[in-house]
Amino acid sequence: MTALDAHIVVERSGFRLDATVQAAPGEVVAVMGPSGAGKSTLLGVLAGLVALDAGHVRLGDRELDTAPRPRVRTTPSRRGIVLLGQEPRLFPHLSAHENIAFGLRAHGATKQVAAAEADQWLWRVGLDGMGSRRPAQLSGGQQQRVALARALATSPDALLLDEPLTSLDAETAGDVRALLHDQLTATRSTAIVATHDAVDAVALASRLLVLEEGRVTQTGRVREVLAEPATRFTAAVAGLNRVEGEVRGGRWQRDHVVLAAGDAASAPSDGTAVAAVFRPSAVGIDRTEADTWTGALRLAPSVVEGEWLARVTRLEQTPGGVRVRTVDPEVAVDLTADRAAELGLAPGLPVRLRLDAGDARFVPLG
Repeated sequence: MTALDAHIVVERSGFRLDATVQAAPGEVVAVMGPSGAGKSTLLGVLAGLVALDAGHVRLGDRELDTAPRPRVRTTPSRRGIVLLGQEPRLFPHLSAHENIAFGLRAHGATKQVAAAEADQWLWRVGLDGMGSRRPAQLSGGQQQRVALARALATSPDALLLDEPLTSLDAETAGDVRALLHDQLTATRSTAIVATHDAVDAVALASRLLVLEEGRVTQTGRVREVLAEPATRFTAAVAGLNRVEGEVRGGRWQRDHVVLAAGDAASAPSDGTAVAAVFRPSAVGIDRTEADTWTGALRLAPSVVEGEWLARVTRLEQTPGGVRVRTVDPEVAVDLTADRAAELGLAPGLPVRLRLDAGDARFVPLG
């Protein structure tokens, strides 16, 4: 049985969203994509805030939207769907307890039942004893906890989360993420989570849908999508390099880069267009004898399997050291800060990169 089944087509000037999203009862699906991919528009259609140009939205056995004919459009308040965004949007003149109780009262609960349920939800989200505080007296993380409690207290048929952790600092986001996981699991809520953070997908969802330029480029179980990214965006999210090439003579090639599979079972057949996927930490890096690109090319030996010349474009700080970005082709290399200092790396310098056989996986294109 599918709790949520939607085919969404929205036409805007210079943009078209055409995506299918499904979720089983109690399933959490993450939606990832770059800015402008259509994530918020997709959630807006599901919530009833954006009109369909074509397609349908079904929730259980109810037809919420259809277009263009027959035209059906259910108002947001009658959908059984709650949208929680980056801003908690609490009523500023009501206390935390009153904000939660308001949602329950709006769904028909008596004053006494709503008050008791609000007390219970304050305890569940870790705000026991803080119910009398108004939003201005709460931190951003606490406000988001109240908003989550208000959303889940009404037992919605589906919960939509539009990057709810973006405005929080890393530590608070981690706490709220853990709370989300616990409460979504405990309530067996069907949820769609739009996010830009792979940690959200890994921690909250069982399936991942990647949306780019208004279309779905990959979907599947979170681990499978991140392990075999179909696009450079997904590879970047997964923290992997992805370089497209083809197989010639039993070896993968891209211009002057030649790689071999670690074993015969993983080697693609000749003529196959594939992407080489590998971790930035698996790439070795050394300075060349010359400090200019033309000088490095002149001194470079003939093509060596698993080694190639590249140019440094920029250096980025990472939690574990330094990430070196290179081009020809675009490859990221992770190394410790002291190793980066030892090499004296800087934008524009030529470097020699190395990748051992077996450190790359080959993913067929398309």
